[in-house]
Amino acid sequence: MMEVEYHYAALIESSDDAIIAKDLESRIIIWNPAAERIFGFSAREMIGHSIRRLIPEGRQQEEDDILARIHAGERVGEFYTERLHKDGHTVHVAVAVSPVRDKRGNIIGASKNIRDASQRIAMIDRWRNSERRFRMLADNITQFAWILGADGRVTWFNRRWYEFTGLNFETMSVHGPMWVHHPDHVERVSAKFRRCLELGEPWEDLFPLRGANGDYRWFLSHAVPVADETGAITEWFGTNTDITEQRQQAEHIGLLLNEVNHRSKNMLMKIRAIARRTHGVTPAFLESFDRRLSSLSVNQDILVRQNWREVPLSELVALQLRFLGEGQRQIAIDGADAALNPRAAEAVGMALYELATNSLKYGALSVAEGAVTLHWDVDTANNHFAIQWTERGGPATVIPQNTGFGTTLILDVPRQSLNAEVSLDYHSTGVIWRLESHDALASPETGGQSPPKDLPRA
Repeated sequence: MMEVEYHYAALIESSDDAIIAKDLESRIIIWNPAAERIFGFSAREMIGHSIRRLIPEGRQQEEDDILARIHAGERVGEFYTERLHKDGHTVHVAVAVSPVRDKRGNIIGASKNIRDASQRIAMIDRWRNSERRFRMLADNITQFAWILGADGRVTWFNRRWYEFTGLNFETMSVHGPMWVHHPDHVERVSAKFRRCLELGEPWEDLFPLRGANGDYRWFLSHAVPVADETGAITEWFGTNTDITEQRQQAEHIGLLLNEVNHRSKNMLMKIRAIARRTHGVTPAFLESFDRRLSSLSVNQDILVRQNWREVPLSELVALQLRFLGEGQRQIAIDGADAALNPRAAEAVGMALYELATNSLKYGALSVAEGAVTLHWDVDTANNHFAIQWTERGGPATVIPQNTGFGTTLILDVPRQSLNAEVSLDYHSTGVIWRLESHDALASPETGGQSPPKDLPRA
């Protein structure tokens, strides 16, 4: 029996948790070393005194409730609370209380097991603050935000989604997000998203969603996979950004550009008419003037069609050289896909037209056996663009004694507008024109979409 009592005493003394025994009046009977370490009071200072000494004034009711439950023979499961240290500061603790009985089964007191919970409470506070900040951010951004499981099932929407759709999570869980998609787009959007889900690739798409009022609005949507430390995808995080107004503005701007283009062409026609009626103008001048106006008109059409953004170089070349007819067969075109900015498209387009016109009159394109190579290189990493027009097999090259407006379009305009290095060499084998610039390439694509279409109400 003595050995058992010794083990009990050793257990109490060596425990990392505070073990405190008290009678039914809350007077302390046992106070182990861990209790001294947690609260700063020695056993001599606490034994015989009320445990209420450790309880903050605003929490005294806790002791009343504990005593009531102990008198009823109940255990008090672990709960988190605050107690006072000897120096007056508050200690976060986890407390569990059990009734103590004598040999006859009568309740004579209580045993308290108390752990220092400061680190755990601090961790919980950090988690709660993190959760609060996340909610504050997620629910107040203008975009819809959502999370999917690895299988593509929705696990969370932010508040903006519910406000727009008027639906709750239970409804969305049953029907899925596609329930609010426009029926004309469901199949396309679903197929693309499933493909990205299977490949584990980021997803981007544009489609209309139905609001609570039945109206559809256009959204640019993104989703990215989230992987664990092993690289396995565990979730997907996505957003929907309302771009309805931006699309409407883009459509309006497109209409304005078309109107400007129309008026510009009318102005060109007037200029052409004035030139034809001007006294002393030769037929050769009128022909050259008309061709340059046509080239300028081609540039206008391309730029308006591209909303004055990036212009595909291959399209620019094809349209500017279209006037050659069968002569296009004598031109070998070689170059990677590239897009020029509007200023470069104008300068390069006019230069190519002048080069082709001169070649048709005096150079390689003026004879059946002549040939032209048009080659360009693109280095997007360094934003470098180079293009070269090389003639061969034509008549003997003659260096012009005088330069006219055509030379200005070929050399001076691109040199000044693109800060380019431009050369025009009259080799014995044929004319070689070369342009290099760091200001010609268009910026990376931002995902230009087709103009918005009217959508019916649900």
